[in-house]
Amino acid sequence: MIRWAVGERIHGEILENGCGVGMYLKHLAEDAAFAVGLEIELDRAAEACGRGLAVVSGAGEELPFCASKFDLILSHEVLEHVTDDRRCLGEMVRVLKPGGRLVLFVPNRGYPFETHGIYWRGKYHFGNKFGVNYLPRRWRDKLAPHVRVYSGKDLEKLMIGLPVRVVEKTVIFGAYDNIIARNRTLGIALKRFLQWLEKTPLRGLGLSQFWIIEVSTAKKKRKL
Repeated sequence: MIRWAVGERIHGEILENGCGVGMYLKHLAEDAAFAVGLEIELDRAAEACGRGLAVVSGAGEELPFCASKFDLILSHEVLEHVTDDRRCLGEMVRVLKPGGRLVLFVPNRGYPFETHGIYWRGKYHFGNKFGVNYLPRRWRDKLAPHVRVYSGKDLEKLMIGLPVRVVEKTVIFGAYDNIIARNRTLGIALKRFLQWLEKTPLRGLGLSQFWIIEVSTAKKKRKL
């Protein structure tokens, strides 16, 4: 999916913003001229470095890179966790070259479950919680103040004023690789069914918003 969306940029200079222990970064680095990850948690950054990957520790709101550095940025389920998502998005646009692309995955508000748990009466409750994302925003955010969810309109609002265009936007279901690992036949059948659903209006119930965002070739050389 990522390779299809970015074309030859996969062979350029790549940043994974929020790389964790480097699972995706490892694959990206195989074809890239240069690939680096950013990870805010030091222990996870150290583990990724231990795999032979180039990783720096820092926050998405202050990327330690010069402007117009990268051909491609992958941000996979990260934006919802940062302190300032607008600033983080602006920073990714800043360090992308004109014509560079951001591959963005964020939690979809239409998904029936809140996958990050909730807080209730001062106590955290782990696990998938049905219906939370369908509550009015102020109620939903009281239950899950530690993580955001996004509708398409939410993402459009974040991009106002940024020198970008949306190349592709859709909603996808998860690959459920963990199920495939436990029961290959069931997992593959589920994956094919969900891929079919992605071609129907029911994709609005999918797990993640998946957007491809391209920086304008007329981007001004300024900090966003």
